[in-house]
Amino acid sequence: MIKFGPSGNCEKFYAAGNKHSEQAAKFVKDFGLDCFEYSFGKGVMLSEGKAVSIGDAFKEQGIEISAHAPYFINFANPSDEAAQKSYGYVLQSAKFIKLMGGNRVVFHPAAQGKATREEAVNRTSDRLKILRDYIYLNGYEDIMFCPETMGKLAQIGTLEEVVEFCKIDKCYIPAIDFGHINAREQGSLKTVSDYKSRLEYMISELGFDRVKNFHVHFSKIMYGGKGEIKHLTFEDTEYGPEFEPLAVALKELKLEPYIVSESAGTQADDALSMKRIYNSLDI
Repeated sequence: MIKFGPSGNCEKFYAAGNKHSEQAAKFVKDFGLDCFEYSFGKGVMLSEGKAVSIGDAFKEQGIEISAHAPYFINFANPSDEAAQKSYGYVLQSAKFIKLMGGNRVVFHPAAQGKATREEAVNRTSDRLKILRDYIYLNGYEDIMFCPETMGKLAQIGTLEEVVEFCKIDKCYIPAIDFGHINAREQGSLKTVSDYKSRLEYMISELGFDRVKNFHVHFSKIMYGGKGEIKHLTFEDTEYGPEFEPLAVALKELKLEPYIVSESAGTQADDALSMKRIYNSLDI
């Protein structure tokens, strides 16, 4: 079934006096949400025991948990030593999300750097084939690894690039950040057909079964000529995208993704807004 939840802890979580990740499970449940994305953005900085404790709390509340791998992953870096570090960041994230009882790891594929776009994409693809081998060697084939669409033009991660990366192996499932797509394409997502065309493209390239439960990040994002500038909240009226057209497209195509709100401080509120919009549709 479709799931809605926040990325990390929102302002209301802390305002209520909560401090520990274990408390997020009940907070999310009481908020009326279904999932939670734990960020390893600055590195995996917790013990195995803490990971198990967090996982137990989420299991008790029936809330599904995913992880975002460290932000400094870059599979287009010319340095093989840097690539080895990136493999390690993804695999360590997999180890810890498994301890937490989750089965999804989202990661940023790469930055273009000084290479041509083609060179950077090809290098990323080659490295993701090596990562695939590491995934199987380490017994992580039961985890979904989700390369994410990116919001800045200098980053590797257009919708088409992510879909091609996912063709490498079934262990890769697309993480589609619609705010990022909207930002890098200067406000391209407005209508149901705008969303539907992207979703139908994914289905045509990867098949319905692999796309049905894909990963979604959603937030409104300020953008400029180079793409993404910063994440906003649903209160913003200047920048998009809006969620309702996506909700309609998802229902019409019978897709049931894992939807994570990445709003700036209002993640839980905006995740609940998305859930209510989705459930209000009579399609």
